[in-house]
Amino acid sequence: MHAITVTGVTTTTSDSGSSTDSENPGPEYEGGAGPRKGRAPRWLTSFGLQIIAGLVLGVVVGLIARTLGGTADDPNWLTATVTTIGGSYVSLLTAAVVPLVFTAVVSSIANLKQVSNAARLAVQTLIWFAITAFIAVLLGIAIGLIAQPGAHAGVAKSSEALPSHVGSWWAFLTGLIPSNVFGLSASTQVAGTGAATTATTAVSFNVLQVIVISAAIGIAALLVGKKAEPFLKLTSSVLAIIQKILWWIIRLAPIGTLALIAKAVATYGWDALGSLGVFVVSIYVGLVIILFVVYPVIVRANGLSVKQYYSGAWPAIQLGFVSRSSMGTMPLTERVTERNLGVPREYASFAVPLGATTKMDGCAALYPALASIFVAQFYGIHLNLGQYLLIIVVAVVGSAATAGTTGATVMLTLTLSTLGLPLAGVGLLLAIDPIIDMGRTAINVAGQALVPTVVAKRNGILNLDLYDARRRGEPFDDSDVDGDADRELEAAAA
Repeated sequence: MHAITVTGVTTTTSDSGSSTDSENPGPEYEGGAGPRKGRAPRWLTSFGLQIIAGLVLGVVVGLIARTLGGTADDPNWLTATVTTIGGSYVSLLTAAVVPLVFTAVVSSIANLKQVSNAARLAVQTLIWFAITAFIAVLLGIAIGLIAQPGAHAGVAKSSEALPSHVGSWWAFLTGLIPSNVFGLSASTQVAGTGAATTATTAVSFNVLQVIVISAAIGIAALLVGKKAEPFLKLTSSVLAIIQKILWWIIRLAPIGTLALIAKAVATYGWDALGSLGVFVVSIYVGLVIILFVVYPVIVRANGLSVKQYYSGAWPAIQLGFVSRSSMGTMPLTERVTERNLGVPREYASFAVPLGATTKMDGCAALYPALASIFVAQFYGIHLNLGQYLLIIVVAVVGSAATAGTTGATVMLTLTLSTLGLPLAGVGLLLAIDPIIDMGRTAINVAGQALVPTVVAKRNGILNLDLYDARRRGEPFDDSDVDGDADRELEAAAA
């Protein structure tokens, strides 16, 4: 049993996550009799119900948008509106990633003296990443051999196309070396000719590089000692501010959900389902088995409640589904992992960002395995036992080569090139990629919350009071250092 100090987290919980004392049922009740006078009813203020309402309304709005016509290049006004709102919400979440990862990792390393088994936690995290990836890739191979999706494809060979990004081990190794102190990179695209030429510059970041930079600064600060204390206090204060801003962004999730699902219904290539229906169904069968069979078995095998895991992680899982972005969802994933599932912040701030870049059971394990078999069957290429073993090896250790890039497509190209299969086969699946990417991302996020929870439980540092606390439909339990402020914000909004 290894102890860890988790600053500010109470050890007793209630209906609101702050106390299990039956005589103090929480701020929502007065004497346990019902809603307090002057407050809105629970069905109106519950975050979970707001998200569900956003999903339902998003489908309705998306169907309306489809009836208005338009194309991908010239969308109608409603499609353009929900696309802008949804994209803006994901951008807000993504904007919080770099400062959140930097401040959280630096603060966590500075607090390593509180964790007696930090190295073992890191090793076990990577091992569990590999275990779940191994299970997912075996499932993908089994479904591919049973369903034979490539043999039932109605898509023509004219649909094949070379991918724009290709994964490689060398790119991964060189990508670990930061090009600047912020781990940022910029690319410029030029459109038009002559006087009408316009240039657009896009700035992106590699989270692995941010982690490397943050870890180096944190270790240096730890070794410097007292002289670094003002810097560490400033970093801790900035982290608290970022988490408060993040809470405000999370409260906008119902609006973001509505816009993102509406865009999905209005613009995704549903018509392609006819020709690739067997492949899509096969992918979702595998994803459902992972989410509702494999993960519950792992949770239960480690002595934890399956219901509590899903109720705690669900806000991040559903946001991952509609946003199609593990990176954009990462701030919320880390938030619920700490506050709902009880993983210590010192460990979660390392494990969740690492998982958001390398832990992708949907994109980097199940999908490339099943898609590789699809491509082989489509071109009439027989795979031998050695090639199946290569699929397993690449899926278990290869997701690191796609970190910081477009995960699923790049991971598929890495697998195809390793097997010697035609890279042009990637183009056959592009039409339905947005449809299956929703499910893939939800699985990724679920796994990114699962592994830190399991590792924390196995090392005796999981806060079981937080894990077993009753939920009220909120995005996370708010009984930590800024919980009072969060409740004040909720009360002001009610």
